[in-house]
Amino acid sequence: MVDSNFQFVQRFAARRVATALTDTPVVMLIGPRQCGKTTLVQQFADKDREYVTLDDDTVLEAARNDPAGFVRGFDLVTIDEVQRAPELLRAIKRSVDNDRRAGRFLLTGSANILTLPQVSESLAGRMEIVNLMPISRAETLGKEPTFLKMAFNGKLVKPGPDIEGDQLVHAVLVGGYPEMLRREDSRRRQAWARDYVKAIVQRDVRDIAEVEKLDQLPRLLQALAHQSGQLTNFTQIGGQIGMDDKTTRKYTGILEQLFLVQRVSPWFRNELKRLIKTPKLHFVDSGLLATLLALTPEQIAKDRSTFGAVLETFVFAEVMKQTTWSSEGYTLHHYRDKDQDEVDIIVEDEHGALVGVEVKASATVHASDFKGMRKLLDTCGDDLKLGIVMYDGTKVVPFGDRLFAAPMSCLWV
Repeated sequence: MVDSNFQFVQRFAARRVATALTDTPVVMLIGPRQCGKTTLVQQFADKDREYVTLDDDTVLEAARNDPAGFVRGFDLVTIDEVQRAPELLRAIKRSVDNDRRAGRFLLTGSANILTLPQVSESLAGRMEIVNLMPISRAETLGKEPTFLKMAFNGKLVKPGPDIEGDQLVHAVLVGGYPEMLRREDSRRRQAWARDYVKAIVQRDVRDIAEVEKLDQLPRLLQALAHQSGQLTNFTQIGGQIGMDDKTTRKYTGILEQLFLVQRVSPWFRNELKRLIKTPKLHFVDSGLLATLLALTPEQIAKDRSTFGAVLETFVFAEVMKQTTWSSEGYTLHHYRDKDQDEVDIIVEDEHGALVGVEVKASATVHASDFKGMRKLLDTCGDDLKLGIVMYDGTKVVPFGDRLFAAPMSCLWV
């Protein structure tokens, strides 16, 4: 069942925003449209802080027409959807250089605005960026997980409340967008997700890029959905929709800027000579991916093989969300060698320590599922703190030194 109280979920990113407002002039909250950014920043509304949204066409026109004058009109302000007028950032920079009080500007953006070519001046040293992704399962349960912290200490958390079989399928297909969580009926969720993609293509893409073949973007997104969790071959993907390699890369980059997909770079060290150094691609939300694939619980019940890629995306997203809350500097990678041995997700901290996560849609784990992890262990030694195969079960099972099969529920404990 969908949690009817999810809209009152306390977002774990709120703490980072609150802290940043105490010592940084500009705080920017970025993430996909409709993931809850506006709801979060409204927590920081008070009588002194004004709120404006650039989704209002009149406000947008004023911001674009006279950025300096627009910014000068505020003391403390929240500006929603700032990617619609990136020229504001230069005016904000000049304003902050004259008055560096903490918390003056709280911005939200549904695009990674720092990658935009229009933004020629940096707010480095003046701005802190906080990422907000769709709602995590841990957030719906109301307790910040210790999974990553414990894993980097070489310990596996105890499993949380059991989630397996049909419950797991339901959680994966719903994903984390508030509107998807709100809707009980799967057809209504899919209708929302289709309209969401259409709205982003028709409006948000125009705000950040010149796109000649706008009508091709939905087809590209569909093609990428069938590649989620796989090595990214842009020539092959583009060939499916009549697009060349260069254009496919450019348009995929736009979808990344809008937080719909994320490329995951390969992990390697010089000691490992036989690695495949091709990035993977993941969707940021498993519910959106499932909609693009037209996946239903009934289809998965008939053919479990259709569940693997979307489950891997779900686990990737849950791990990624935890890295955004943490004060530690984590990066996400994947591993595959020329023998096709792989590890789906590698989390690396700032000191080079690693945690490996492999994802299995089955209820049974075999020793062979740890082949990639054992290669990492042999090469990296003590740097690999924990190797975990997440599976559709309820028990933690050891498979050797620092290697465990673990239920999905360990992710949100």
